[in-house]
Formats: sequence, structure tokens, C-alpha cells
Amino acid sequence: MLKSRSIERAGPGGCDIRHFPRSYYAATIDQTIDAPALQHDAITDHCVIGGGFTGLGAALALARAGQSVRLVEAGPIGWGASGRNGGQVHVGWQQDLPWLERRLGHAATSAMWQAALAARAHLDTLLDLCDDRCDYRPGLIHADHRPGAVAQTHAHVAMMRDTWGYRSLTALDRDGLRAAVGSPDYHGGSIDMLGGHLHPLKLAMTMARAAQSAGAVIHAHTACTALTRTTGGWCVTTPHGVIRAGRVLDATGAYARALVGETQSRILPINNYIATTAPLDPAIAQGLIANGAAVSDARFVVYYFRMTPDHRLLFGGGETYGTRMPRDLAGVVRPHLQRIFPQLAGVAIDHAWGGTLAISPNRLPFVIEPQPGLYAANGFSGVGVVLAPWLGDAVGRAMAGEANPGYDLVRRLPAPRFPGGVWLRWPTQALAMRFMALRDRF
Repeated sequence: MLKSRSIERAGPGGCDIRHFPRSYYAATIDQTIDAPALQHDAITDHCVIGGGFTGLGAALALARAGQSVRLVEAGPIGWGASGRNGGQVHVGWQQDLPWLERRLGHAATSAMWQAALAARAHLDTLLDLCDDRCDYRPGLIHADHRPGAVAQTHAHVAMMRDTWGYRSLTALDRDGLRAAVGSPDYHGGSIDMLGGHLHPLKLAMTMARAAQSAGAVIHAHTACTALTRTTGGWCVTTPHGVIRAGRVLDATGAYARALVGETQSRILPINNYIATTAPLDPAIAQGLIANGAAVSDARFVVYYFRMTPDHRLLFGGGETYGTRMPRDLAGVVRPHLQRIFPQLAGVAIDHAWGGTLAISPNRLPFVIEPQPGLYAANGFSGVGVVLAPWLGDAVGRAMAGEANPGYDLVRRLPAPRFPGGVWLRWPTQALAMRFMALRDRF
């Protein structure tokens, strides 16, 4: 039997799992979805555990394939990282193509680049399901905070354009970067016009409604408390009913707590923090980010920020390694925000929240099948807005018996475990990441 602790009120890190965090996203979502908690036993072809981008993508694919599927989520749909991240649309993987080519070879790297473009196209099909396209805005700026890094960034742009034919990426010199971002901290970089930013909780709700329309049954506030192998399938135990399913997908992300041990040893949960200011004068907002793009910088502990439709600066900065969230989340983010935009010293912060993301040892997502009929997908390492819905779709189609290259590609990727196993991964990796974060200060 595979077990996870019962979570009806207290979620990971002591968070109240009954409600969304006090985020800008939760405050600006027009409506949630009708997804009542499971109240009885049920039988289905497939059960998906986790109501984020991966699980919703799989449920949508399974329902569209004519399969019966039930999805269970311990909190509201989109409660985890999918509904509280920075909303940045990155094209590609967390590792760049030269890194992949050195380790996987040219053919596999070429397939991964085509998969990345397919994932970005798949996102567009989901955005088209929402009237306002989930507040999507084009443009993602990479900003270098060290003068010496600019030449390397420009060489990367040239390589992507000349070798891989990626014309959406353009180099920015110091003047170009300063014209786009009103901060003295940056010296150059690049902009990807196929990248951009969106409202991630709107995307999760859009996917959930589409899955329901296709026939999926979704249960919010339904924690999986045990997962048991049975003859011909699996039993998913919840506080008020048992779901019997032929196949199960664990899509719980960083919020997995000993549900599938083979997944837990391959991820390290990291807490990250975001705040939004009070609405700014439109002229001030324009002076911070002139072209409406999102920005992500070159720090190891990355700063990422963008303007919202109502002229707030949404800023992500700061990480902790553990299971508890700080009490003063605005206080965590404020010094990072003011470091980049000193002109906003003392600005009012209206929303501040934290979330937990799952990083893998090689920063690549993985799919594993630890037992027959049991699937797990995880490890998006900060770039899940594009990759997670696409991989969920690929896993769902594979569970339905459909051959698809996306699933086969990720299934073949290395999926190493963290050194030290489930328990010792924390001190060793946290120490290494704190050292890298210290380097950002010099």
C-alpha cells in the first residue's frame, strides 16, 4: 500500500488547503468551477491525482479519447504551483540546447526542441478556449545583471537563430534592455516574442472546464489518503469514498508527500515567493516595463516580474528550502523588488503569497511507471506553464493507449534520484543552492 497523510485542513507547510492563498490570481479570478468533493465509492477507467496543469491536461486528453476519468485534488482546483506561479511562458526546457546536446546527442536534442515548440503550440490551443486568452501578453525578456554575461547571452541568441532557425529570439544591448526595463541593475540580454506571460489560475480553470465538458469528473477538496494495488487496477482512497481505477496518474508535483516514493526521491520541493504592488499610475508602470513583456533575469535564484492588466507590478523573488512558509511574505519579497526598482521604495504591497515547486536533479521533467498501471509525471523545475499541460496531455493519451512521440520522448529522458534519498536530499541540495544564491550577490 502506498500512503499519504490525510490533509483536510492543513496542507504542506501548514497551509490551509481549504482555500486559495491570498494571491493576486485568486483575487482576480472571475469564477471557480463546480467540482464537489467525492462523497461515495466510484469505478472509472482512469484516476488522476492532482488538479494542476499536468493532471488537468491528462484528464482532458483522456476524456477527449472517450475514456472515463475522475480527477481528485486535495484543495481547490489549481491550488498548488499551477495556480500560484509567476505566469511566465518560457519556450524550451530549463536546460539549453547545447547542454542537452552534450548529454543526449544531436538527434535527441533536435526532438526535444521540436517538442518544446509543440508544447508552446499546445498552449495556444488552450488559451483559445478562454475569452480573454487568460490575459496572455507576448514577450519574455532575459536580463543579465552582470556585464560580462551579455556577450554569452548574445552568442546564445545567434546560435538559436542560425543553428536552430529560431527567429523569435532577439538580442538586446545595454540601451535596448534599459529602454525596455527601467532598472539600473541590468546590462543587456534578449527578448523572446514567442514567450510571454499569462494568468495561471485562469489557465487551470479553463483546462478544468474543458475537461468537464469533454466528460471528465473532477473532485476538489478530495485528498488521496492511500493508493493500493488491487487485482486489475488500483484503489484510490479518499476521506469519503474509494475510487477503483484501471490506471492512475500521480500528478501532485511538489506537494506529493510519500504518495509514490519513486517520485519523491526524484524531486526537491522549493518555496518561492511573489508579491503584487498596489495599482500604479500607468505612466509609472510604463517606465518600469515599457513593452508589456515579462522579465526573468540571470540570477541562480531568479528574479521574475511583469505588469498585470490593472498596472500592478507582479514580482517574484526569494526562496527557502524546507516545509514552512515565512509569516511575513511581503517582507520576504520587498527587498528583492526594491533592489531592482529602487524607485518603488515604500510602495504598497496588496498581495503576497508563496508556493512550492518541484525541481529535479537535472532540471528536466520526467515520466515514470513504477508499477503496471501507475504513472507519475513531475519535475518541471520552474518552466511548467508550457511543458506541464503538454506533458499531461501526452501522458493522458498514452494511458488511453494512443502512441505519441511526446510521451515516448520524456519517458526516455534520464530521471535520476537526488543523492541521499528522500531524507538526505534536503541538507545536501539546500546547501549547494544557498552557495549558488550567494554567488548572485557578487
